[in-house]
Amino acid sequence: MQDLTQEILELVRRTSTDLPPDVEAKLRASYADEEDGSAAQGALDTILKNVELARKNSTPICQDTGTPLFYVHYPEGNSTRKIKKMIQDAVVEATRLNYLRPNSVNAITGKNTGDNTGDDHYPTIHFEEVDQDQPLTIELMLKGGGCENVGAQYTLPNTEMGAGRDLAGVRKVVLDAVHQAQGRGCAPGILGVAIGGDRSSSYLASKETLLGEIGEENPNPELNAMEKQITEEANQMGVGPMGFGGKTTVLDTKIKGLHRLPASYFVSVSYMCWAYRRRKMTVKGSEVIYD
Repeated sequence: MQDLTQEILELVRRTSTDLPPDVEAKLRASYADEEDGSAAQGALDTILKNVELARKNSTPICQDTGTPLFYVHYPEGNSTRKIKKMIQDAVVEATRLNYLRPNSVNAITGKNTGDNTGDDHYPTIHFEEVDQDQPLTIELMLKGGGCENVGAQYTLPNTEMGAGRDLAGVRKVVLDAVHQAQGRGCAPGILGVAIGGDRSSSYLASKETLLGEIGEENPNPELNAMEKQITEEANQMGVGPMGFGGKTTVLDTKIKGLHRLPASYFVSVSYMCWAYRRRKMTVKGSEVIYD
C-alpha cells in the first residue's frame, strides 16, 4: 500500500491547529447568547480569538495537545501493521514540528519519551475492517487531559441519586457528571454518553459518539429528544464557560445505546472540552480528502 505518513502528518496538523467549522460556529452562537460584558462572554471571546490565531499561525489550539486517538477503517487486504507504523511515524514528526506537545509519560517511571511514542496503546489506534471497495478512512481526535479527568462511569441503579435502570436514571447521572465537572473540564463541553455494554466497551462507545458533528440528529427519536433535554438542562446549571457562570455549559450531547448483560447497567460519560479537535481523512486511490 502507498506510504501515507505525510498525509497523516497533515491530518494531525489540521486537527491540532484548526478547529472544525461546526464547533467554531456553535461557540460563536454561544458568545452571542451570553450577556454583553459578562465574564462568560469574555471567556468565549478569548477562546474565539485563540482559535483564529491558531489557524492563522498553524499552532496548537490548546497547550494541552491531548491524547491522539485514531479510528481507522481499512479495506480488506490492507496491512494494519503498516498503517500503524505510518501513524506512529507521523505522530513523532508532528511532535518534532510542535503540532503536538510531548505527552507520553511512563506511568511507572515518570519518564517522558519526548516524541509521543509509548507502549502499544500510545498513540491509541482503533482498527475496523471494511469491504475491499470501500476507501481507507482515518479519523483523529485529540482529547485533552483536563476533560478526560472529569469523565465518569456510573452503575445503575444509583440509590443515592434515585437513579433507576431507565432513561430517567441515565439523565440524572449524566447531569450529575456535568455538575461534578464544573469548570474543570474547560467548559463549555460536549458530552459523549454510552448506555450499556461492559466497562470498557461503554467508555469506548462514549468517545466514538464524539466523532460526529455538533447538532447531528440521533436516528433514535427517544435518544434524540433526550440529547436535547440534557443539553438544555445542563445549560441551566449556570456553570458557564470555564466555570465563570453563564448560559453555556454544554454545547451538545451525543448518546449511544449498547446491549448489556442483565446484571450490569453502565452509563459512561466522556466529556470533551471546548477545544473539540477532530478531523478525518479519506483515501480514494491517489487522492486524499480532509474533512
